[in-house]
Amino acid sequence: MQAWLDGQPCEALGLKSRGLAYGDGVFETVAVRGGQAVLLERHLARVALGCKRLAIVVDLAVLRDEVVRYAAALGEGVLKLIVTRGDSARGYAPDPQASARRILQGGPSPVYPSTHREQGVQLYPCTTRLAEQPLLAGLKHLNRLEQVLARAEWTDPSFAEGLMLDLSGRLVEGVYSNLFLVIDGALHTPSVQRCGVAGVMRAELLEQAAGLGLQVIVDDLWPADLARADEVFVCNSVYGVWPVQAFTSLRWSPGPLTRKLQGIAHALLDA
Repeated sequence: MQAWLDGQPCEALGLKSRGLAYGDGVFETVAVRGGQAVLLERHLARVALGCKRLAIVVDLAVLRDEVVRYAAALGEGVLKLIVTRGDSARGYAPDPQASARRILQGGPSPVYPSTHREQGVQLYPCTTRLAEQPLLAGLKHLNRLEQVLARAEWTDPSFAEGLMLDLSGRLVEGVYSNLFLVIDGALHTPSVQRCGVAGVMRAELLEQAAGLGLQVIVDDLWPADLARADEVFVCNSVYGVWPVQAFTSLRWSPGPLTRKLQGIAHALLDA
């Protein structure tokens, strides 16, 4: 499907785009089912937070309308929403007269082996570390070079995802997913106050788990905590939940809490 720029069909982006030059913006990857953008309000809330943190002025009502119309036209697949600060001349200083640009792209959903969902996946131990920058922590900003470097570390298809740590050695997330551990019946996920992405599926599962009366803990986690975990899984807003069956010498089987939350995620994505 043809991309839109500021609500109009477009084939190209100007060379003065600050998104191209500096990664000056935010983005969302949104599942589209039956012409509807899944978890749209959570995606828009993260865009709003990112734009506020980066001081990018964008009309969220206009943005919402464009996403709704684009998703309806796409029907099924994945929508990518990008908001940049706009265009400017050379130099880091933003042009105070520049207007934010809204970019929408769409394509088919990625096809993953059914075994990822049914049996679980193996995680690659990435050596690329995530830098700690609280000003950007949690945001889905356009600077993804750490993830690019991490994903380039492996080509073996037996690894479906990689596990990333911060500079202090804490667990943070997958290359394109969030991480959860089940320890003594409680659901744990790493804090993203220093670095990492506060995923929309992560937020949905935390809320759903709390609603089920489960103990939910967001805190610092370390590699040693993996050895204490009874269940491990990763999630994102496109594929839902994948159980983790292996990381280095550690092994797990998909457990009941993983299956429960997997069912909730896939009810949203497969509706």
